[in-house]
Parts: sequence; C-alpha cells; structure tokens
Amino acid sequence: MITTVTGKNQITIPAKLANQLDIQAGTRLDWSLGEDGILIVRPLPSRGELARRAAGMGRSWLPEGVDPVADLIEERLRDEAAEGQI
Repeated sequence: MITTVTGKNQITIPAKLANQLDIQAGTRLDWSLGEDGILIVRPLPSRGELARRAAGMGRSWLPEGVDPVADLIEERLRDEAAEGQI
C-alpha cells in the first residue's frame, strides 16, 4: 500500500489497515525511527482502554474478602456521623 504525504505533512491511512488496527478519528499514533531509517508507527490505546486495562489490577494482592472501597465508604460515613452531618 502506498500513500502520499501532503504539503502539511499529512497522510491518509489505507482503509484496510485502519480497519484491521481499529484506527479511527482521535486515535493517537506513536511514530519512531527504526534501524536503517525504517519508519515505525504504533497506534496507542485510548484513555478508556487504558482505564479498562487498569481496572482491578491490584486485586490479586488483596487478601480474600478485603474490600478497600467498602472500607473507605464505611470510614467516611463514620466520620460524617461523628461530625453530625448525617
């Protein structure tokens, strides 16, 4: 597949590649120069995808039955009750 660089250094990604790599408007691309002057481009994951990957990553280190989010909510409720906010 061949593309042409415009006067503003822009290119069009061939539709077949864009579809295969799920590249769409807003996709960020990481460009680098490899050995022998080979241009390398890599699509970066979206913020949403990064958040999905990060969700629950630390759970494997928690002892069974421990829920730090529930503990935090309970602590906040106790603090509010002690301050007479509830």
